[in-house]
Amino acid sequence: MIESESKADLLHYLQAARDALLWKLDGLAEYDIRRPLTPTGTNLLGLVKHLTGVELGYFGDTFGRPFFDEPPSWYGEGAEPGADMWATPDESRDMVVGLYRRAWEHADTTIATLGLDAIGRVPWWPEGRSGVTLHHVLVRVLGDTQRHAGHADIVRELIDGAVGMAKGNDSMPPGDQVSWESYRGRLERAARDAGRN
Repeated sequence: MIESESKADLLHYLQAARDALLWKLDGLAEYDIRRPLTPTGTNLLGLVKHLTGVELGYFGDTFGRPFFDEPPSWYGEGAEPGADMWATPDESRDMVVGLYRRAWEHADTTIATLGLDAIGRVPWWPEGRSGVTLHHVLVRVLGDTQRHAGHADIVRELIDGAVGMAKGNDSMPPGDQVSWESYRGRLERAARDAGRN
């Protein structure tokens, strides 16, 4: 496979994950997109903010293309731990989503400009392991984005029951609320039975 085809494949799946993540915000109120639904605080807008930093760091700083002249307090060295995983009340949905979209553009320019074998240095990794290729970074960020899109799937389902990979593609077998409750009950019984053995 030639390099341009490899890049196009990787970028296609990265963009699909980006789009899926943002789709999980659709139709939800401010509270619901910020609401921590796990013991560690996982929330939808925080996932978007986190992946903004991931893209800007790996596709920007790693290849000598920093995005910020003056990084915000949640980004980079000296940031409060976890500050990139939630949005403060003054960080609007539009601001966070807009910054994520600009991070895509910045990343996509890096991807278009450099070869897959281009060498970068991840500043926050230890010396001796910090050298990476663009190919490595693309695979890593794609994996990270897909992982967090999966988190968003679960968080969104906990909020209002909405499921799916993309608008118009819920990727679920057909069923109404009654059939899903019956299915879930069956799984619960199986789990309890297995737990007794």
